[in-house]
Formats: sequence, structure tokens, C-alpha cells
Amino acid sequence: MSGAVLITRMDWSEALAAFGRLEQAIADPTPVMRAVGTGLVASTQDRMDAGQDPDGAAWAALNPAYAAGKRGPGILRESGMRGGLQGSITHRAARDQVEVGTNKIYGAIHQFGGVIRAKAGGKLAFRMGGRLIRTSSVTIPARPYLGISADDRVMILEVVEGALDRALGSGASSVTRPR
Repeated sequence: MSGAVLITRMDWSEALAAFGRLEQAIADPTPVMRAVGTGLVASTQDRMDAGQDPDGAAWAALNPAYAAGKRGPGILRESGMRGGLQGSITHRAARDQVEVGTNKIYGAIHQFGGVIRAKAGGKLAFRMGGRLIRTSSVTIPARPYLGISADDRVMILEVVEGALDRALGSGASSVTRPR
């Protein structure tokens, strides 16, 4: 062969080590799913504080008579150990999914709305505005709190990218790149 020849030998050890770390990170994505779940719980609670659904729309206003006599944050926003719905939001992570929700029996009626009817033709009884109300049914408007917002989508991508960056960490940072 005439002319010039360039022979390059590559040391692939750093790249192979990085691929090994990446393979290990994606072999069990449960920790990443846990981090996503933690983020979704926080954003769900923040939306509840703001009284907004995952798309940013305001929840239906409270019944004025109920609002006039209401003290404290109410059943939706009460937090802490005795908390209401907001304090019960939790997550469960697995390899391929994250569940975010509540075990409160009244969680679904607030998420989807609906009609609560008295059993066996009786009457519901409750106090509102200092008066005793007796009625056969009550309509609860939907106040969606569960769901994935646009900000949640960004957070999920950031969590996944961060996990991949950490997996590649030492291999990626030790490579010198030309400018």
C-alpha cells in the first residue's frame, strides 16, 4: 500500500463499563418509578392546594351555603395523620408502572363526581350553613385531582434522564471530547 496509513486502536474499557452501568440501571427501573411516584404525589397535592385539575382548570366552586359555614381546609385539603383526601395520596411503584391514588372511600366521588343517594328510600341528613338539611340525594361535582399534567410529563422525563445520567456518570465524565 502506498501513501499514508493511520492505524487506531481503541480502548473500549470505559465505554463498556458505561454500558454495563446503563444495563444495570435499566434492568430494574423500580427505583426510577419510585422517584416518579414521589414526584406525582407532590404535584397532585400541589394541585389540590391550588384547587385545580391536572390540566390547570379550576375545580367547581363550593356550594355557597356550604362554603359560608366551612371551617378549615375541608375534607379534600386536610393533611397530616388525620388528614383528608390530600393527606392520603400515596404511590406504589413496580418495574413497569406507578400507581398514584388514595384509599379513602370518598376519593372516587371527588375525582369523577356523581350523585350520592340515601339508602332504602330514606333521607340524607347533614348540616349546612347552620341548618339541618334532609334530602334524598346530593350531587357532587367532579374535582379531578389525579392525572398527569404537562409539568408532570417534564418531571418524569427529568427523573428518567437523571437516572440515566447517574448510571453513565463516571464513564461519561472521564471521556475527553474534542472542541
